[in-house]
Amino acid sequence: MSHELREQMWKAMAHSPIVMLALNDSKEHSEPMYAQLDKDANSAFWFYTKQTNRCAQGGAAMAQFSSKDHTLFACISGTLIEESNSDIIDKYWSKHVAAWYKEGRSDPALKMMRFELKNAEVWHADPDFSAMVNLTFGGKVKPGEMGEHDKVVL
Repeated sequence: MSHELREQMWKAMAHSPIVMLALNDSKEHSEPMYAQLDKDANSAFWFYTKQTNRCAQGGAAMAQFSSKDHTLFACISGTLIEESNSDIIDKYWSKHVAAWYKEGRSDPALKMMRFELKNAEVWHADPDFSAMVNLTFGGKVKPGEMGEHDKVVL
């Protein structure tokens, strides 16, 4: 089950790569960030940000994800590290990213963070027929009837 949930998570994230991100040791709220995904690097993703962003110092972090159709949810843990490889920074650069930086790619405020992934807890809501009947008519629903849930290593 873990492998399938992991693959479902990556597929859902490819369709809507926005997560809520926060540092574990911070008292700051999570904030929405656009994850730059690489189909060949499924143990990391990247964020363009600014030097002054609340996550720019890096460290242990959590990202929360909800698929567009609200059937897959994930809590992803890992470590945020500044990305210094200019090839990676250039690889994901686009006009949409450039819109956030006054001086473009050479903007001194620009910072890219790599999120090195450790693990995730993933829920896939796929209620079976009996769960739908119970939900509709006020009956009791058993957790296993609502879909899959597991911890996965990334």
